[in-house]
Amino acid sequence: MTILFRYILREYAKIFSMCFAGLMTIYVVIDFFEKIRRFLRYDTGAGPILIYFALKIPAIAFQVVPFAVLVATLLTLGLLARNNEITALRSCGVSLLWMTSPFLLFASFMSVILLAFSSSIIPIASEKAEEVRLVHIEKKPVPLTITPTQPWARIGTDTLMQIHGIDTGGATIHGIRIFHFNQAFQLDQLVEAEMAQYSAGHWTLLNGNRRLFQPDHVTELGTFAEQPAAIPLIPDDFSSSLTGNSETMTFGEIRNYVGRLQPEGMPFSRLLTDYYARLAFPLVTVIMVLVGIALALRRSGVRGSGMAAGIGQAFIVGFCYWTTHSVSIALGRGGALAPMLAGWMANILFASFGLYLLLKVRH
Repeated sequence: MTILFRYILREYAKIFSMCFAGLMTIYVVIDFFEKIRRFLRYDTGAGPILIYFALKIPAIAFQVVPFAVLVATLLTLGLLARNNEITALRSCGVSLLWMTSPFLLFASFMSVILLAFSSSIIPIASEKAEEVRLVHIEKKPVPLTITPTQPWARIGTDTLMQIHGIDTGGATIHGIRIFHFNQAFQLDQLVEAEMAQYSAGHWTLLNGNRRLFQPDHVTELGTFAEQPAAIPLIPDDFSSSLTGNSETMTFGEIRNYVGRLQPEGMPFSRLLTDYYARLAFPLVTVIMVLVGIALALRRSGVRGSGMAAGIGQAFIVGFCYWTTHSVSIALGRGGALAPMLAGWMANILFASFGLYLLLKVRH
């Protein structure tokens, strides 16, 4: 690593640190004043509130880093151009690729960090933050039973399950109704149980009845106190995905959940779209660097825009990216786009945009 490389990387890292700190401060302050009035209504100390906002920092940083990278790229190249350092580098035969390699290296490093945050740190911190908010700030009792936002689950190619409540942790579910259909999609069996408990790797239904619907319209009714059930879900699935809390699932939990039930032909449009979006988003730092380099050097190939113009361009690019990303995610969740395409669409479009602008820069 040459002295010149280290110099550019150090200047870029300093400007990024200032941009990141400024954006984080603005975001946290706005979020703080938005929620503090509600929190002060509860008789709680400063400790739980500070812990809550501390646990929100990973998720905030995850959203702020790409924009900070873009602003830092535009400002760094703008300052280098204003001091005629880019002109000096180009006159010495330094290529554009080598000159911008510190930016790309830094962005790649941040992508790895963001991927680690998205895969495990943010889901765990977000889940803990909600627990602090509900239990320690709002003084609500720890919920023993949660009403699921998705009470229906497909647990086989011909089987549907309806549940009324889920205990914290997901190891006990209440108010279960399991519907079995024949090949003509006619109901041929209905199993109802007061609850189901998970133990030793399988589910057991307790205190229920079973109805068998015969072709001659005769119904056989039987009761049971205990009966094993072939339910492919595990407690983590009930405590996360069925309660509408997929954002608190780690990458491993999502892959395990989909892997168990996808062979049954179950649709996972929403879950898979969110998964691919979380997987693709960390790479936006590299894309923002490409776009920032192209925007800063596009006019003459050696000059960048002023500081105010750079910040304005960053806001426009950031707004366009978030709009495109949000629309594609909505289309993916609704099934209009394939989940993988929806998750990666914004990255593909803006990477193409950045490469196109780079071709317009004089090398």
